[in-house]
Amino acid sequence: MIAKIICYSLNGLEGVPVEVETDVNKGVPSYEMVGLPDTAVKESRERVRSALKNSGLLFPMNRITINFAPADLKKEGAAFDLAVAVSLLKASEQLVGADVSDTVFLGELALNGDLRPIAGLLPILISAKGHGFSRFIIPAGNAKEARFLGGAEIYAAKSLSEVIRHLFGTQPLARIETAEFVPHAGVKSSADLKYVKGQPMARRALEIAVAGGHNLLMSGPPGTGKTMLARCLPTIMPDLTFEEALEITKIHSVAGVLGEEGIVTERPFRTPHHTATTVSMCGGGNRVVHPGEISLAHGGVLFLDELPEYKRSTLEALRQPLEDGKITVSRAGGTFTYPARFMLCASMNPCPCGNYGSTERTCSCSPAEIRRYRKKISGPLLDRIDLQVEVDDVNYDELTSKEAQEDSATVKARVDAARRIQRNRFEGGDIHTNAEMGEREISAFCTLTREGDEILRNAFERMQLSARARARIIKVARTIADLDCSEQILPKHVFEAVSYRLSDKIG
Repeated sequence: MIAKIICYSLNGLEGVPVEVETDVNKGVPSYEMVGLPDTAVKESRERVRSALKNSGLLFPMNRITINFAPADLKKEGAAFDLAVAVSLLKASEQLVGADVSDTVFLGELALNGDLRPIAGLLPILISAKGHGFSRFIIPAGNAKEARFLGGAEIYAAKSLSEVIRHLFGTQPLARIETAEFVPHAGVKSSADLKYVKGQPMARRALEIAVAGGHNLLMSGPPGTGKTMLARCLPTIMPDLTFEEALEITKIHSVAGVLGEEGIVTERPFRTPHHTATTVSMCGGGNRVVHPGEISLAHGGVLFLDELPEYKRSTLEALRQPLEDGKITVSRAGGTFTYPARFMLCASMNPCPCGNYGSTERTCSCSPAEIRRYRKKISGPLLDRIDLQVEVDDVNYDELTSKEAQEDSATVKARVDAARRIQRNRFEGGDIHTNAEMGEREISAFCTLTREGDEILRNAFERMQLSARARARIIKVARTIADLDCSEQILPKHVFEAVSYRLSDKIG
């Protein structure tokens, strides 16, 4: 008898339907798997055999052939275990009368028959629902992840025995109730801008960067608060929408780093070490192509502390995703495209000893050492960083001052107001922030006054800016105007935007 059960495989962030066809015939006992299964799929034979026996079921001692269709798609991982077990039971006539039609089975089996959670469940469910499937049986460990998908019958089981009893109707599984998404009301970090002493220009740059989704570089001596400022970024970022949370959760689910809540409720803040490889940053792997740090930072912040200490090849790999908001990873296992629209925040010392330009400390580096150190960061990469600010030492009186500093909640309120203006401006389009604007949007929404255009012309010629740098200055000026609730970009907005371009000093 031939049985057909639906399962799903992942192709990047998209789920692909896989039909598990099982044929149980008379003959010399054998077990064959076809349809490009990888090692993990082939090893399901022993997992399924033990799970069936330990669940009080029979493993058919016949000639067994299992086909994973379509045959030209490589099948990877252990998510097929449950589908294989159910198809074997159906083909060996142990599930006579049980309804398995139009049901997607997902889960890894333990030897005792327990169901283990799988990675990438949410993108699979979303894709399957888009393909017309509405009934799913999944591991109980994935229940929290599945509860935010509405319009589907999803049942979570702890073991194969529970699945069988559900299919026969003797002990139906409880349907997972759809939960309402609630963004995290306040970040878990203890950082807050009210604890930052001094640094008014850097604080202002942080606010502008978040308000418009711009990239930011802070340069200054060690111990001046660059890292502390960066860690305050999550406290002033807008709350996630449900659509954003779903997209980010899909990436984290595929990478296997999804938290206990089952959905991402805070914007990501990724801080890879400076020894990170290009593959770990961009994504990849020997067998399965996983998202890298820049995709895990999608919708949030990628913070690179001590920027010149990163490998040159790793930094240069950021150039394309900074422009396109996505990254295409090509490996032997296939070619996959992952979202990578993040805000880059970086910090660096101005020289190897860190004291160059400090008003309080003396630099011990030679001019050649300083040039060599700064050339670790290429001009094209600096060109893609909208705001570049110098962070200097804070004196003792500022550090010990009892004067209350503006807290993150107050700054966040202004950021939220600026983001609302941008949402209304770009309503119905594919972009959401000023940093994402192309030439068409710049022409439509960023008209400069004659005085503002003259300021930009002088900066363009004196600082030898590129066309990309000019466009980014205009976009920053648009954000500054939004923070002022000004429909028109005034000369003062352009002047402030130009003041954040320090690439001629840093490069």
